Amino acid sequence: MNYGDHIKNRLKRVEGQVRGVLSMIETNKECKDVVGQLTAIRSAVDKAIAVIVAENLATCIREELEQGKDADQIVQEAINLLVKSR
Repeated sequence: MNYGDHIKNRLKRVEGQVRGVLSMIETNKECKDVVGQLTAIRSAVDKAIAVIVAENLATCIREELEQGKDADQIVQEAINLLVKSR
């Protein structure tokens, strides 16, 4: 699977946010501030997942259909992947 630079950049921002939260914890920042940043991280990761799935779903379905898989099974697997990510 080919992942574009925009996905890598999203994840690098998340990486920076995680380092920021670690720094906040080390300096004993307020709980509400730490939780707020963790919530932002979770949202950023959710968006990255959505972009990856959206951009690659058509390709994955096409490849699996070429391998003879049932279309209903492929759709169900995609749904399960999205549900699992939550």
